Amino acid sequence: MHRDALLIFIKNPRAGKVKTRLAATIGDDRALHIYQRLLHITRNLTTQADCTRYIFYSDFIETGDDWPESSYSKLLQQGNDLGKRMSNAFAEVLKYHSKALIIGSDCPELSADILREAFSKLDHCDFVIGPAADGGYYLLGMKEYSPEIFEGIEWSTPEVLDKTVQKISDIDKTIAFCPTLRDLDDESDWEKLKHIIEAV
Repeated sequence: MHRDALLIFIKNPRAGKVKTRLAATIGDDRALHIYQRLLHITRNLTTQADCTRYIFYSDFIETGDDWPESSYSKLLQQGNDLGKRMSNAFAEVLKYHSKALIIGSDCPELSADILREAFSKLDHCDFVIGPAADGGYYLLGMKEYSPEIFEGIEWSTPEVLDKTVQKISDIDKTIAFCPTLRDLDDESDWEKLKHIIEAV
């Protein structure tokens, strides 16, 4: 088993259940189509990553979908908020791997090169973070399970990144950063990022 692990958090692609802020202005069906394109981008870049890949579904594990079992170990997210779900995922995977990164499927600017860079940075630092332009993060990596960095954070707010960095500092751990990228959450983001998504 590879010492590097990549955790990919996705939502089961169902109309009305994905990209809800985007769907509020462009409709459920179009938002679902865009989300499926984001999943396609995420799948393409993660298959290039030299690591063990875990796909964590939001609601139920899908078989026979576009994520082949030959390339992805399939698991279910566990927990009542995003922080707990990420914490539980790291706890499970770091039993078997010495480094782990977690990403979502909302960042069309993410590349395989950035994933490689992030794994490399963990050779020299305790944590690696890929900041998102909205104040969150699109990537987080660690070598030792540290549940405290997920506690007491109000998710989906502009303070997520700063609070996470502070929590890592509070436990005297080192951080490296990847480039700041943009997530796709609403129609304004779509207008800025659609040239990437439509080109796939």
